[in-house]
Amino acid sequence: MPWTPPLLRSLVWVCFACFAVTGYAHSIPDIPVRGDFQANGTAEITVEISPRSWAESPKLAPDLEFKDFQNYSAEQRAELLKQMRAFLSAHVELRLEPIGRIQPDFTFEFIAETGQPLKEPTDAVIARGRWQTKLPAGVTGWQVRSLPGHKVSVVFQNTINGQAHPRIAVLFPGESSFTLDLTGLTTGLPSGATKGAISAQGDTGGAWSTFWSRVREGFHHILPEGLDHILFVLGLFLLARTWRPILAQVTTFTLAHSITLALATLGYISVRSEIVEPIIAASIAVIALENLFRPTYGKFRLAMVFLFGLIHGLGFAQRLVDDRIPADSLLSSLLGFNIGVELGQLAVIALALAATAWIKDEERYRRWVVIPGSTAIALAGVYWAVSRTI
Repeated sequence: MPWTPPLLRSLVWVCFACFAVTGYAHSIPDIPVRGDFQANGTAEITVEISPRSWAESPKLAPDLEFKDFQNYSAEQRAELLKQMRAFLSAHVELRLEPIGRIQPDFTFEFIAETGQPLKEPTDAVIARGRWQTKLPAGVTGWQVRSLPGHKVSVVFQNTINGQAHPRIAVLFPGESSFTLDLTGLTTGLPSGATKGAISAQGDTGGAWSTFWSRVREGFHHILPEGLDHILFVLGLFLLARTWRPILAQVTTFTLAHSITLALATLGYISVRSEIVEPIIAASIAVIALENLFRPTYGKFRLAMVFLFGLIHGLGFAQRLVDDRIPADSLLSSLLGFNIGVELGQLAVIALALAATAWIKDEERYRRWVVIPGSTAIALAGVYWAVSRTI
């Protein structure tokens, strides 16, 4: 049988739909590593890790929920901790300079992903490890490395003398953090000399570094991580390829999700993900269905995009809320992450334009791209809405 364009088109969109419906409501978990250092040389290192971190696909893996975890035997919980220790040892390197790599003996406890005690049946279970120590004399710095071979990011945060360090590093596999300067904490210098410990070696732009780190994270949250958000943006694009509808919709969506992203990250509003995620899925289906049955651009479309943008902003915010960002880093983190999300969305639009630019005839474009594409997106949205609800 010859490979005719309609047949090829149908096969492509069927494969796309099958891939799309495998998506789930999660963002990829990260591994926060937090250092708390005091002027008397005492230190506490904490790490948090989700069982999803070592899954074949952390994005698609389901949470371990409290209602299931309660039924775990002592042996099952011990095995879970063994897996966590093994994963950390293989993929997260902790260093004190000039000593080199260290192997903390963490004491673990199971908590909710929010950092609170486990309470609700649907709380996502993670483990938090703590290690308290006295810094040896001569220690000058503290660094974290995210070793290759895994699929999650490591977030490097620190506090010195009760003051949150303004610089945060988000490390993808194979990357190293800046070296936090600990000079003065172990040398017996006067208390005034510990001021130098609030710096980082070679760091002349902590806020900028945090900002850029969050830009990368925000972009990654869309490409390749955010399949549901990608489909929503493609749904906006498929309405029309002319610049005015695209610009108006993307601008409206950006304004809306920026509002709720900021409000949720700052703690002014909070909506549980069990409510937000099904609505995000439903919004994908609604936008795609409108492309099929009401393919007109106007005020109603923009109002709907704005409303859905508010909901998507709550979904974007969950990543920053989970990191529990200190106040001094909040603005740079918020701006950087938001800009990264926008760059990711623009990249999706640019790729869509490049992929369809060769189809000049609008009637053929609608028949070959808009109708099958919107149908696949709608099916994915409906599937997600149902699965995330039940």
